Amino acid sequence: MQKYSQVRAMLAITKASLRSIFRSPSAVIFSFVFPFIFILVFGFIGNNGGTPVYKIVIDKNSDTANALFDSIKTSNRLKIVQFNSEKELQMSLVKGKIAGVIKITKTGKEFPAYEYAIATTNASDDKWPQVLPILNAMSNKINDAKFANRPSYAAQDKINPVNRTEVREYKTIDFILPGQLGFSLLSSGVFGVAFMFFNLRNTLVLKRFFATPITRTYIVLGEGFARVIFQMLTAIVIILVGYFLFGFTLVNGWQTLLEMLVLSFLGLLVFMGFGFIVSGLAKSDSTIPPFANLITLPQFLLGGTFFSVEAFPRWLQPISKALPLTYLNTAMRAVAFEGQNLWDVRNEIGVLILWGVIVYAVAIKVFKWE
Repeated sequence: MQKYSQVRAMLAITKASLRSIFRSPSAVIFSFVFPFIFILVFGFIGNNGGTPVYKIVIDKNSDTANALFDSIKTSNRLKIVQFNSEKELQMSLVKGKIAGVIKITKTGKEFPAYEYAIATTNASDDKWPQVLPILNAMSNKINDAKFANRPSYAAQDKINPVNRTEVREYKTIDFILPGQLGFSLLSSGVFGVAFMFFNLRNTLVLKRFFATPITRTYIVLGEGFARVIFQMLTAIVIILVGYFLFGFTLVNGWQTLLEMLVLSFLGLLVFMGFGFIVSGLAKSDSTIPPFANLITLPQFLLGGTFFSVEAFPRWLQPISKALPLTYLNTAMRAVAFEGQNLWDVRNEIGVLILWGVIVYAVAIKVFKWE
């Protein structure tokens, strides 16, 4: 008599569950369709309303005891920002997050007593051409008001006062796609697992499994593998479509793709834990969406999915930076565009693992088999 194989039974469950997932319209819509819709909406519809405010950095060697610096500080068109390290500053320049670094220099001459220049990159070509006229207008106003025919403030080089460095273009898709991939993983992990196990329990399928020799561990593994396989295929499709159709940056090619898949797998495992919790707490299928939305909506809105965490008010940023989706999105963007490897994003991975330990500890307590 042939010995019963737990692995073969698990693979049979995986195959059947995977087939049911592909036949589910909601699974396909949440995993494939919605992310691409959001990529199009947020990636290619600009914000044309209101007066733009340009972020700039004042060079640490600048002279700040002058009227031009005072005008910049009080300007409603320029916002001075600071960074904790030179590395953060350079990455912001590379990504075009700031218009440039302004340096005001005291010349040691009587006229002009001060000169100014902008250090920037081609990633900010949509910003610094607007910033330079603002600076020129400020200096002209100061000169006209105080120094009459002998201007005391002037651009460092009247022909080209901009020191512009060529860098890799940071496109909108480079920010949007990792966020939408995280959106897909979170939706599938929470909603997919919650509905799947609740329905298996509610339709007595799990009870029928108990009549067979297969153990509970292999039941969970079989269903979990199906969800992982489906979502990894989804991740591959999203990344490759983004790369070939929208120009998404994969710095190191296939190596970057594989590293993003590793991060996606880790994130999915954490989010599936939330799904187990929702499945255990839900009393009926109508109570699953409220529980699931309580977990997913804050992360969708605050986890850097659609907008940078830096765009939120300061009091809200600590909350955003505590969410697991924030760390997943940050890690994937760092790997995809900046070329960092998995070891470089070990802090983000560590936080995700910590979230996983906490989530599964709760899931074990609340999950119900019957």
